Amino acid sequence: MEVVPGVHAVKLRSCTGYLIVEERLTLIDAGLPGSRAPLVRYLNGIGRDVSELDRIICTHGHPDHIGGVRELAAGGAEVLIHPEDLAGVGISLQEVMRERTRGNLLHFLTPHPGEATPIVDGDVIDVLGGLQVVHTPGHTPGSICLWAPRHRLLFTGDVLQVRWGRLTYASAFFSHDYPAARAAVARLAVLEVETIALAHYGLWQRDAHARLQALAAAAS
Repeated sequence: MEVVPGVHAVKLRSCTGYLIVEERLTLIDAGLPGSRAPLVRYLNGIGRDVSELDRIICTHGHPDHIGGVRELAAGGAEVLIHPEDLAGVGISLQEVMRERTRGNLLHFLTPHPGEATPIVDGDVIDVLGGLQVVHTPGHTPGSICLWAPRHRLLFTGDVLQVRWGRLTYASAFFSHDYPAARAAVARLAVLEVETIALAHYGLWQRDAHARLQALAAAAS
């Protein structure tokens, strides 16, 4: 489904990937292993091909966001992820047992994406007129959001969720540092957001900017 001109929501395994369709293709998040087939089907439906995929941007290092990276990048697509999450995934069982945190367990269960390009706060990716990287640590140490000012569109990965019909903070259960995840929303509240593209809850367009400001204020 095309959500704004040139941006398509694609149901992958266990998350929604956002496909940026320009001369070449960019995918935000990669789902679980097995996500190549639904992406190929979607691309066939819009007259494009997976060989046109130039890059995959991972919002964070959890299994349902980078698990499908290796199969999707097999044709040579560049993989972009924050270095703090790249360093975390693929830790050993011994490390998990030494420091028994939920975050370490999730990173242990996450397939390593292989070779990847680090992206950090303030980087601008050359799609959608300039897609800005906003580091929002807490859900994972390397969680990022992606801000497209031209469209007033914000891709948030799992930094936000919808509960009981309301936009709210990341899941406390799945977050590595929940207080930090709440505090990170302040970085989003300064953006003039009209549409929020969530990884598991579709689009949020109801007073998006005002809701982000309210969440930032409550977190402080």
